[in-house]
Amino acid sequence: MTPTTVLTIAGSDSGGGAGIQADLKVFAALGAYGTCVITAVTAQNTRGVDAVLPLPPRTVTEQLDSVLGDFGVRAVKTGMLGTPAVAEVVADAARAGRLPRLVVDPVLAATSGHRLGVVEAVERLLPYAEVATPNCAEAAALTGRPVTTVEEMVAAAEALAAGGPAHVVVTGGDVDAAGESVDVLVGGGTTTLLRAPRVATRHNHGTGCSFSAAITVRLAAGDPVPVAVAAAKEYVTRALTGARDWELGAGRGPLDHFGWSR
Repeated sequence: MTPTTVLTIAGSDSGGGAGIQADLKVFAALGAYGTCVITAVTAQNTRGVDAVLPLPPRTVTEQLDSVLGDFGVRAVKTGMLGTPAVAEVVADAARAGRLPRLVVDPVLAATSGHRLGVVEAVERLLPYAEVATPNCAEAAALTGRPVTTVEEMVAAAEALAAGGPAHVVVTGGDVDAAGESVDVLVGGGTTTLLRAPRVATRHNHGTGCSFSAAITVRLAAGDPVPVAVAAAKEYVTRALTGARDWELGAGRGPLDHFGWSR
C-alpha cells in the first residue's frame, strides 16, 4: 500500500525538536510519507536559538518545484517562513492551487524569545489556509490585541477567521484554565473548545509544529477539520506525556513523537 504524501515548508531545527525535523517525525509516526521544503537553517538546541540563516527565495522555489513536480502531495503545512520574500513564494504556490489542504502554523518566535518570522510574512498566507494554528502570542501579534484568557482566545480566533482562513485554532497551552489545556477552534459558523488535562512538563519544544503536522496528516487522510484537530490534540497530549520525564538537553526538551515511553 502506497502511503499518503504530505509536505512541510519550514525551517530546520538542529536540535531536532521543532521545525522540519519535528514535522517529519510526526508524519512518520502517523503513517504518512513526509516531504519537505526548507526555508531557513537555524542553530538551536533545547536552551534556545543561537542563529538563523534564511534561505534565498529562489532556493525555496526550486525545492517546491522539485517536490510538487514529482509527488502527489495531499496536504501541506507551513511553519517558519523567515522573510516576506519567502512567504510570497509560498503564497504564489498557494494562489496557483499547488498547496492542497493548507495548514498554516504562524511561527513568529521560538520559546526562547528569538524572532523566527515576521507578521507580514504570515499574513501573506492566511487567505489560503484551510486551517491556521496560532498560539496565544502569535494570535496577539496577528490581531494586535491581548490573548491571555479563553475568552480572548475566542475573540482572536473569530477575528482571524474573518480575515481569510477557513478555520482557526488558537492553542492555549500557556493559558491558565484550571488544570486544563484549552484550544479554541472557529470555522464553519461554529466555535468549539477542545479540552484536555494539562501535562506538567518542561519538555514542550515543538508542540505547535507537532500539532499542525498532525492536523496535516489527518486532512491528507480525508478527515474533516474538526475531526483532524481533535485527533491532533490527542496525539500531542500523548507525546507531551511520554516525554515529561526525559532528560534530553538542559532546557525545554522535545516531545515523544513515536510513543517510546508507553
